[in-house]
Amino acid sequence: MICDHILVTSAQILYQRLHMTEMSYPDLAEASFEVGPFPRLRKYSKWFRYAVDLTICIDLFGACCVYQIIIAKTIEQLVEGVDDQKDLNRLRLYVLALLVPIMMLCMITTLKYLAPFSLLADLFIVVCVVATVVYCLREAPSISSRPAWKNALGFFEFSGIVVFSMEGVGVTLPIENNMKDPKQFPKVLCMGMTVVVTFLIMVGFFGYWGYGENSLSPVTLNFPSEIFPTILKCLMGIMIFITFALNFWAPFNLVWHYMSKKHDPKKHWIWERVYRATFIVVITAIAIAFPNIGNLMGLLGAFCLSNMGFIFPAMIDLLVIWQDPGLGKYKWRLWRSVFVILIGILLFVAGTYSNLKGLISSLNS
Repeated sequence: MICDHILVTSAQILYQRLHMTEMSYPDLAEASFEVGPFPRLRKYSKWFRYAVDLTICIDLFGACCVYQIIIAKTIEQLVEGVDDQKDLNRLRLYVLALLVPIMMLCMITTLKYLAPFSLLADLFIVVCVVATVVYCLREAPSISSRPAWKNALGFFEFSGIVVFSMEGVGVTLPIENNMKDPKQFPKVLCMGMTVVVTFLIMVGFFGYWGYGENSLSPVTLNFPSEIFPTILKCLMGIMIFITFALNFWAPFNLVWHYMSKKHDPKKHWIWERVYRATFIVVITAIAIAFPNIGNLMGLLGAFCLSNMGFIFPAMIDLLVIWQDPGLGKYKWRLWRSVFVILIGILLFVAGTYSNLKGLISSLNS
């Protein structure tokens, strides 16, 4: 949340300097290098923009892989009544079976047909959080029987998943750009993140208390085979299926912005769909190769969001405030940014290593 606030504050400072009303994350990254206090960095402004673009694409396309695995695991349990985490080959077949339905869904090129389902998805998330608390309390043993600490490697796996789950830095600036009063964004951010963090704490705490190390991912797979939980699983599977298309739309449009320039405008219709199909095939192939959802989420959090949510915002902040308003008394703004960058680097190195290790082991299984 602090880094989101830093990012928006930097953007609002540049709006005034450059006489602009809005910027995207890549725009802000490029502008921070171009107008920053270090002339030698200005020639790298485009490369910084491309780095942000690439990281956003990896993160959001990776999230699509996670969604596809969640849908496949949900279908597997509903069809077969079991969820064998050791039999990954069976899960891979379900992931492959989703290729054509997801490809057809992602041929929808406008958001107006998909956006209403996002509101329904939010409603089902609230219901799932409440259901998680109820069903976990049914199974919960004495809380003292659950170890509070695993090991350092497990902590960084956990950190990557947490960052992946709660980091919304990719949509921070679009929300701020579309607000009637952008100066009120800090209040909106605080309220929104309070809800998100509360839900994450509830699901994480009660899910671990109720099911411990045997907890399945997603947590809905732990629910009993009763009528209401089964209906809930079906609806969540459908909502995640629709959310896949919503999540795919943003990074693909970013890629298409560059790829469309290589083709005749008269043939954009066909080429856009060719690229859409190609990306869906690649996403499905990655999901088949790495069906370990926990480590995949952790890797995305550690690799992408350590940069997007920690390192990049701190770098942008330093470049924007270096001369005006300055580093502050005792250079506290400098030390704040250095501290954030160090946290990002630690999460990047340790989290990427621990989660990549888990993914490689699932590749061999």
